[in-house]
Amino acid sequence: MLQEILISGFGGQGVLSMGKILAYSGIMEDKEVSWMPAYGPEQRGGTANVTVIISDQPISSPIVSQFDVAIVLNQPSLDKFEDKVKPGGILIYDGYGIHQPPTRKDIDVYKIDAMDESMKMSNTKVFNMIVLGGLLKVSPMVKLENVMKGLKKSLPERYHNTLPLNEQAILRGMEIIQLERKAE
Repeated sequence: MLQEILISGFGGQGVLSMGKILAYSGIMEDKEVSWMPAYGPEQRGGTANVTVIISDQPISSPIVSQFDVAIVLNQPSLDKFEDKVKPGGILIYDGYGIHQPPTRKDIDVYKIDAMDESMKMSNTKVFNMIVLGGLLKVSPMVKLENVMKGLKKSLPERYHNTLPLNEQAILRGMEIIQLERKAE
């Protein structure tokens, strides 16, 4: 099993955290993992992305030019990374941040209205966990129990009281993700 994943959006959307939680989850399952963030000096509000590789075999390089899965949370990320998804791969996008939806026909395209759902849950901080839940539904690369362990490891202890809400958000993301277009 080899999964090369890109997560991209604005700083402050939890992009890097989502990648870190995925990486920790892979480690909990004794998989080989690479986590490589990229962001500008403005972080919150600027663009940020992270590449996560989870594999059963040693990872030869953290540098990836094409991805199995891309999660894009804003229009600049979609514009930049839609072409970087491998044919037959998966692209997941949040409907709130995208004004011109993906156009490729050779990939599976999923839409998740995570921002809208996080507002319904009265906590926009769980936005990224809703997206993560959607990812795990369409590509179950790590187990939910290990995601929760990874989340606990990545959150400062003072926020451990939010673990049940985050788990609820992950489960909700699994419910609301929708296939928009299957690869032709």
